[in-house]
Amino acid sequence: MRVEMSHVFEVLERTPDALRSLLGGLSDDWTLPNEGPETFSPHDVVGHLIHGEKTDWIPRVRVILEHGASKPFEPFDRFGFRAYATGVPIDTLLDEFARLRGQNLEILRGLGLTPDKFALEGAHPVLGTVTLGQLIATWVVHDLNHLGQAMRVMAKQYGDEVGPWTQFLGILSK
Repeated sequence: MRVEMSHVFEVLERTPDALRSLLGGLSDDWTLPNEGPETFSPHDVVGHLIHGEKTDWIPRVRVILEHGASKPFEPFDRFGFRAYATGVPIDTLLDEFARLRGQNLEILRGLGLTPDKFALEGAHPVLGTVTLGQLIATWVVHDLNHLGQAMRVMAKQYGDEVGPWTQFLGILSK
């Protein structure tokens, strides 16, 4: 599927509600475990997404539109959320993510991006030359990736408890 702004908004608009439906009101037993060092818990996923809303997606879109590849993106600290999200209740984080995502989608709508702009280039500090279309597609897939990650980490909390059904539950083998 080609990047089309209507499709982009279909996913990006739903992510806050999907996370709220999945994680809202859950105990820390569900939201704090992770898969080991340098991995994310469901709580961390929300913190990470908040950090991306503040420092990644829209700032990088603006860099491409204003400077093209002449100005590299600021590096993204994937663990930068820990300074402000650690110890914050999941429902508070979900509220903050929904608020920031709403603001960023309004900004994105206001830019009036059309397919002819998707070829505009930016300079990623690790990947090199990337396009606006790739950045926007990555934003969508990034959301989907972290939704799947949160569900996988939660499923693994009962990984040993399902017994012989493990063989039928692919989420536990990832």
